[in-house]
Amino acid sequence: MHPVLYEFKTPGFLQGIFPDTISIYAYGTFIALGALFGYLYTARQARLQYKLPYEDTQMLVVILIVAAVLGGKFFIFFENPSRYLSDPGQLFKNFGSGFVFYGSLLTGIPVMIWFFKIKKLPVRGMLDIMAVTTCIVHGMGRMGCFFAGCCYGTPTESKTAVVFGNVQSLARPLHTPLHPTQLYEASLILFVLFILLYFKRSKQFDGQLFLIYLILYAAGRSVNEIFRGDLDRGFVIGEWLSNGQFVSIIIITCASYMYLRFRKKAVIKALGHHKG
Repeated sequence: MHPVLYEFKTPGFLQGIFPDTISIYAYGTFIALGALFGYLYTARQARLQYKLPYEDTQMLVVILIVAAVLGGKFFIFFENPSRYLSDPGQLFKNFGSGFVFYGSLLTGIPVMIWFFKIKKLPVRGMLDIMAVTTCIVHGMGRMGCFFAGCCYGTPTESKTAVVFGNVQSLARPLHTPLHPTQLYEASLILFVLFILLYFKRSKQFDGQLFLIYLILYAAGRSVNEIFRGDLDRGFVIGEWLSNGQFVSIIIITCASYMYLRFRKKAVIKALGHHKG
């Protein structure tokens, strides 16, 4: 596709400080747009529901960006532990690319919970807001992946196949029809977003939207992994169970348990009010 959206010559007064040519990359642009739209949604909903000041939302976004970058980068270690143990500096090369979403998510969750507790906000209620926010940011990020060519799929003769020909694309092999796994996942995230907005109107308990997000995304992600062609992401069992699928199974199990537990409490509470 188009990893670089636009290039322009560096103005004279900036030459010597920056490269001769400045490039605007698609991946970074989509991530920035996702962060912006995610912030706007979070700020509005947190203000309406819990009167959270905009300054606190800004602080939350900054903290989450740092946590997501560090967590997403750190989890790359598990793709090839021996490689990074022998040369830890590899983790910090090309710092602007090469992130593991589950690393960002699993790092971001405890950070969010900590922040909400510090601000004395209802944790599960805020997590419901953040479920929608995560869909917005992640969905835009996957579009960035499509333009950059990362997270590419296996070769296929399917009618949905796409061909990456730009030499700057991360997809391999070039000039070969591949499964557009980035678009598959973007579609999955859009579907999850619609489901969350539907249940938002009549949720049974706080935290329901966040748990639905975890379950649906993890289930869809585990299926999408079948069509992924970037084998460097690592496997737990041969080439049968990828790291992503393994994490998905754990997430589905834990989130389903919590969902049933909270739903049972909500039903018992509702019956108690009805009897009263």
